[in-house]
Amino acid sequence: MFLNLLFLMSAFLTVGSAVLVLTTKNIMHSCVFLLGSLIGVAGLYATLDADFVAATQIMVYVGGVVILMLFAVMLTGGKDFISKAQNLLGLIPTMGNKWSYSIGILVSLVFVFTNIQLLSRLGTMSTLKNNGSFGSSIREIGHLFVKDHILAFELSSVLLLGALVGAAIIARPHRHQGHDHD
Repeated sequence: MFLNLLFLMSAFLTVGSAVLVLTTKNIMHSCVFLLGSLIGVAGLYATLDADFVAATQIMVYVGGVVILMLFAVMLTGGKDFISKAQNLLGLIPTMGNKWSYSIGILVSLVFVFTNIQLLSRLGTMSTLKNNGSFGSSIREIGHLFVKDHILAFELSSVLLLGALVGAAIIARPHRHQGHDHD
């Protein structure tokens, strides 16, 4: 029952957020909807008992969306995102409305249920392995990263470092090269 509920909420969150990413025009709203979609995918991985992939999805991709939001604010100059109605009527910016609270509650529930599913498997991993069934794959994946696939692991870290340096270069203010003669 718990896994069915987690699957339905995760599937609804993933598909609904993906549609909202495509239809919204505000870059910050699009980033927040992308965050919801990625958390929903992590919930789907948790229902498949892919604990390593679900944890990686949360740590790498969801963390990456937060970084994307920071760069979006940096690239747009950090302007306040005030709606036309707030500007026209002189209203103060609020924290959200019914829709944003509903989506926030759904994202929170999927995130909490995903973590419950991942943490519940921690206690049963040793008993599953002793019975001959498959346990957690985290130890085997870590062993393969450090022993057999160290070159790919290091190349991915260099690639990510290059992407970070490139994003910092794009986000910095431009200097004009012209000489002014007074």
